[in-house]
Amino acid sequence: MSKPILDGIRVLDFGRYIAGPFCAALLADHGADVIRVERPEGNDDRFLMPVAGADSGAMYLQMNRNKRSLNIDVTRPNQRPMLEALVKTSDVVVVNLPPRALEKVGLDYATLKAIRPDIILTTITAFGSEGDFANDIGFDGTGQALSGAIHLSGTPGQPFRSAASFVDYSTGLSAAYGTMTALFHRQRTGEGQHVEASLLGSALTMTNPMLIEEATGTRSRVAVGNRSPISGPSDVFRTKDGWIYIQVVGQALFERWMTIVGAEDLKADPRFETDIDRGENGEVLSERMQIWCAQRTTDECLAELAAGRVPVYRVLSPSEALKASENETFLQWIDGPCGIGHIPVVKPPARLRGIGVAYRPAPLLGEHTDAILDELGMRAADTAGARQRHRQENLKDLT
Repeated sequence: MSKPILDGIRVLDFGRYIAGPFCAALLADHGADVIRVERPEGNDDRFLMPVAGADSGAMYLQMNRNKRSLNIDVTRPNQRPMLEALVKTSDVVVVNLPPRALEKVGLDYATLKAIRPDIILTTITAFGSEGDFANDIGFDGTGQALSGAIHLSGTPGQPFRSAASFVDYSTGLSAAYGTMTALFHRQRTGEGQHVEASLLGSALTMTNPMLIEEATGTRSRVAVGNRSPISGPSDVFRTKDGWIYIQVVGQALFERWMTIVGAEDLKADPRFETDIDRGENGEVLSERMQIWCAQRTTDECLAELAAGRVPVYRVLSPSEALKASENETFLQWIDGPCGIGHIPVVKPPARLRGIGVAYRPAPLLGEHTDAILDELGMRAADTAGARQRHRQENLKDLT
């Protein structure tokens, strides 16, 4: 098997929470030496969803697999030489901060380019680097709210936010794609690049078809619960002992569904002539399907629908999803910290055949600080002294 494709590429990761760290994690999965840089006491995202002590949160364990940890405070002038030495030996810097904050801490593109001319800076913001809101902060829900996604979820009387942080994750994916493109561009031209990704940009990408409908005056979408607005029946249904999800798309599937549930009388009904008709009149189809499901167990529904080649899936809880055998191919079980045993981390969403992929647990705070400083030719004792001075300065601030 060949070496990971990004072997030899060094990435400095100043990201927090999901989008930035996930971008860097995807690069680390493919062999990049990703150094997570966080302040001496640890960044806030380290402590969310704790599963192994106070400083090992589930989100941190996923977002920071295959990375090394360096804890320094880049806002301290006496640690600026260390940062500059890191930038000189790095290929990529990943940061999720707005433009004004980037300049304040000296991580803007102009400053980094002066240190290393071919550096690639990947920035992730809520609103991009232009416009009135460029310096405002935001999170996953920001993109969901401002793109129309929340309005289109739930019911007309109760919009719902998605429990899955799809805006954050998709932004991390976009940023990793942009970073890989920039690396390829640098290989061809020798030039660095500033890669930009934003939460709102990612969210608007996902609601773009509905925005086109709105702009052309074709239709104004409203929330329809779990139904699909463009085909049907596509919904979540209650069985005697659980829940299932079915998705009927296309005429052939619709005809097979009618046969299975005994709904051939709908064949000549003009309300269900096309996918879009079935989506817009989906409430009727869902009511018909619900009656059929309520008379059967989940296993019976799955068996009858699958036999007729209608896509049907059991609605799983997280516990059930973890045990589902079909999900095992996507999970890599790695050692967790603090003796908690093996934990499941999802494999890279895009994999290359015959190319090695790294699988190492997320690092402890500052676990690799001394080793990284040795690589830079800086004495570890200097950093220990700097950290001690930092603690003393914090104590002075408190008094």
